[in-house]
Amino acid sequence: MKRLLACSIAAAFACAASAANAPKTPTFDPHYLSRQVKMLSSDAFEGRGPATEGEKRTVAYVISQMKAAGLQPAGVMKDGKRSWTQPVPLGRFEITGTPAFNLMLDGKNVPLVQGDQIAVRAAMDGSTHVDIHDAPLVFVGYGVKAPERNWDDFKGVDLRGKIAVALVNDPDYETGHGDFGGKAMTYYGRWTYKYEEIARQGALGLLIIHETAPASYGWPTVKNSNTNAQFDIVREHPSEAHSKVEGWIQRDLAVTMFKNAGLDFDAMKKLAQTREFKPVTLKGETFSAKFDVDAKVITSQNILGMVKGSKHPDETVIYSAHWDHLGIGAPDAKGDRIYNGAVDNGTGTAALLALGRAFAHASKPERSVVFLNVTAEEKGLLGSEYYASHPVFPLARTVGVINMDALDPHGLTRNFTISGTAKLGLLDDLIKVAKQFGETYSPDPHPEAGYFFRSDHFSFAKRGVPAISFGSGDDWVDGGVAAGEAADKAYTRDHYHQPSDEWQADWSFKGMAHDMGMLYTLGRNLADSRQWPDWSKDSEFRAARDATDDQRK
Repeated sequence: MKRLLACSIAAAFACAASAANAPKTPTFDPHYLSRQVKMLSSDAFEGRGPATEGEKRTVAYVISQMKAAGLQPAGVMKDGKRSWTQPVPLGRFEITGTPAFNLMLDGKNVPLVQGDQIAVRAAMDGSTHVDIHDAPLVFVGYGVKAPERNWDDFKGVDLRGKIAVALVNDPDYETGHGDFGGKAMTYYGRWTYKYEEIARQGALGLLIIHETAPASYGWPTVKNSNTNAQFDIVREHPSEAHSKVEGWIQRDLAVTMFKNAGLDFDAMKKLAQTREFKPVTLKGETFSAKFDVDAKVITSQNILGMVKGSKHPDETVIYSAHWDHLGIGAPDAKGDRIYNGAVDNGTGTAALLALGRAFAHASKPERSVVFLNVTAEEKGLLGSEYYASHPVFPLARTVGVINMDALDPHGLTRNFTISGTAKLGLLDDLIKVAKQFGETYSPDPHPEAGYFFRSDHFSFAKRGVPAISFGSGDDWVDGGVAAGEAADKAYTRDHYHQPSDEWQADWSFKGMAHDMGMLYTLGRNLADSRQWPDWSKDSEFRAARDATDDQRK
């Protein structure tokens, strides 16, 4: 268990205020954070789904709160002035009617129920009608092609006209060692990569075998995230990025499929963890799918407020969080259809507003500080991806990005973390600041979950901008690591991407309020300095940042 390096957490506020080198940090009110989360996750906002009435209400509310906080608009220019938003054009895709999915096993037709044994997303390859009859099924291991690791699960097999079946996560997830980071997930382990690669391979589609541990979430999350409306950036050639069928199947169904094809599921999984693996056709089995897709282009909104810098206004520090959640979807056991998203990500948006209010009421920073509330994170980081590819403020002169996603609304902790295990100067700076607040850094306790690729900071990181996604600590002052880990597991199992992610009256928000002081100090230090944080020399993101060195003063 981590121990404090300085003052005890119970006295962290007082210690930080009295220490000679402590920053002058504004007080963050837990009640303010609680009120904001309660409002944002209320049924009135209908789960904050993009392109819904819930979005309109959310955008209007966040803008009103930014105005009340004293921020200036920082969106795109309209009529010679900054607006509060950045329009984000997105493709919206939704299955209409009841889709039909069938397996042919040993000559018997087995219907599959959407949301039960299978969860298929609306086609995003440009199709408005999908009608696949008796497509052969081919097991492709982990569905990875990584030349730099001398790894190819496809071995040149022609997948045209076929449906691929793949395992989730990386080839070395279960063994904990190998060429893919051991337990720490690489991008090859993300389902987004697997769908992209299958499209490059020319297959009709991909069914990912869901297993709770390597996926890091249960089947309800899979069902709720994939059977509702899907979104994507607007693509000139969508079939280059998407196949016709992108879906998941339950592990038990996969075991049955393998057995009927004369294969042992566990043995095939073990073989797939080696370079010797070759694709295997599931003999005697085919897959059929028939469904219609309502496809349209909609415009969602990123929301931007700012405090303009006094000396270097063209250099920006960005705080980010996503405002969206899953909207209205399939009912749970209680009949609740609104996916309120209190923790995910009412907490991050509330934190963004609190930080904006603090900066607006403090002396002006030397650099500009931008508060970016993005859309469509739940649909694949699309709002942040659009901003990063169409930046309102140049990325080369963006000092760093501090992202906040699904913060813990409970009590004080002795530690903090970030998503993933990336090494960068921005983390070093935060570690130093945290010591002043009585907290220590703990590496991501679950790097196998691939959180680094699942939050909006990734859209900036892959373009070289130093970016972290802050994570609440798991070493609770009241209960230690055992309590923190238990709460995290319970949230993931019982509430994550489910209608039950609702505001709770017993949430104290004291831990969040304390952590806001840390994040404020980090951003303030950057805004009042000439520092340009960078990635470690061996980071895969370092080259992209170095390429823009000449654009920084």
